[in-house]
Amino acid sequence: MFEKSKWIRLPRSVVLGHDVLSQTREVVVETHLTGRPLVVTSETPREVAADRIVAQFEAAGDDPELVVVEEATFEAVEDVLEVARGMDVGYLVGVGGGKPIDIAKMASDHLNVGFVSVPTAASHDGIVSGRGSVPEGDTRHSVAAAPPVAVVADTGVIADAPWELTTAGCADIISNYTAVKDWRLANRLQNVPYSEYAGALSQMTAEMLVDSADSIKPELEESAWMVMKALVSSGVAMSIAGSSRPASGSEHLFSHQLDRIAPGKALHGHQVGVGSILAEYLHSGEQGQWRSVRDALASLDAPTTADGLGVTDEEVLEALTSAHEIRDRYTILGSGISEDAAVEAATKTGVI
Repeated sequence: MFEKSKWIRLPRSVVLGHDVLSQTREVVVETHLTGRPLVVTSETPREVAADRIVAQFEAAGDDPELVVVEEATFEAVEDVLEVARGMDVGYLVGVGGGKPIDIAKMASDHLNVGFVSVPTAASHDGIVSGRGSVPEGDTRHSVAAAPPVAVVADTGVIADAPWELTTAGCADIISNYTAVKDWRLANRLQNVPYSEYAGALSQMTAEMLVDSADSIKPELEESAWMVMKALVSSGVAMSIAGSSRPASGSEHLFSHQLDRIAPGKALHGHQVGVGSILAEYLHSGEQGQWRSVRDALASLDAPTTADGLGVTDEEVLEALTSAHEIRDRYTILGSGISEDAAVEAATKTGVI
């Protein structure tokens, strides 16, 4: 008897384009969220977007509250929960980059209320996914949470964000290329469940960005539009899979280990981009597609070397040989690769 079942949670509305920030409350009404809104943001996003959203809610008589967070920590999540409980919150709105969106996402999941994602930079695919990322000490926790009920992504605001944040988001998407390869490998060798649809969507998204990398330029809304569509697709792939597998493989393990070894040196997206160059070489060798990955990153002004990340050659090699220790997720790294294999991959690709 066939007994398989699946519950896929996806955003109800994705509103993307020019000046859509002004439609935030309209989007909330359309999604049938009710009650008092709690807007979670950080300092810069508050100035460029959150205050405008709060003004919309105030004009409609929604009596919003605003919380400004500094870091993505579990303590910050608890602070937001305290405010939310004190005001009898109806739903949360995360405005900004990774920090406020992840915090609002996890708090809303804990409270079992709706959450709206309003990204102000195209820096990573967490704006749509059902996972939050929180550093703690020398490690980083990936926490399951409900995806946003709605996403409001204003391309004007995103195009004005620092260019390095956009290039980090592009690199995060391009890294899906090797994440899917790792997922397929885990399926073949470890019988890890694999979703053909989620895998195909994630791979297509990465390939689309590799192919169009030359046309993505700073301060262009058309470029912000293209990158945001890719980030949304990547987040949807994770929701379909029910895990981060479509967008997180050995290249993410490398990045997380680099965070431990050389904290604060580079953006997450940039680290996984370099990790993807290395992972592709490990998967396919000299004749693989690592040059296409590297060249796409280079055309986007994203780092492709240890020096570009601001780390040493030794730190790259240490991260690559120990990345398998980060979590119990089977990838091309297996139970660890030798230093000789790491040196070959890093030197042949020009990472060191």
